[in-house]
Amino acid sequence: MDWPHDPDGEDGSEGRRKYGHAVLAKKIDEAEDFPLSREEYVAEYGDDPVRLDYERVVSVADIFEHVEESEFEDFVAFHKAVGRAMREHGLWFYEGAEKFVDSEA
Repeated sequence: MDWPHDPDGEDGSEGRRKYGHAVLAKKIDEAEDFPLSREEYVAEYGDDPVRLDYERVVSVADIFEHVEESEFEDFVAFHKAVGRAMREHGLWFYEGAEKFVDSEA
């Protein structure tokens, strides 16, 4: 896929230093963006690449098609919803994550 910018460049994963969830979170200004609409977030960033691991890059829209919530009241709610969707749909690379989170939360 042709990305609007390099997933490993400064607009993407910052030279491969940030992956997955961190790339999504850095697009948000915690002080100004909440409540945050899923629809508006995807409209603005949907085509942006997100590196999941050393092999896979997907779009923001690919991740958010699995996020059920339509709005996030704060940064914590955003993190929980996105993290849950990523884990449940094989988009979370961190090995052992299931030992630290309750996917029912």
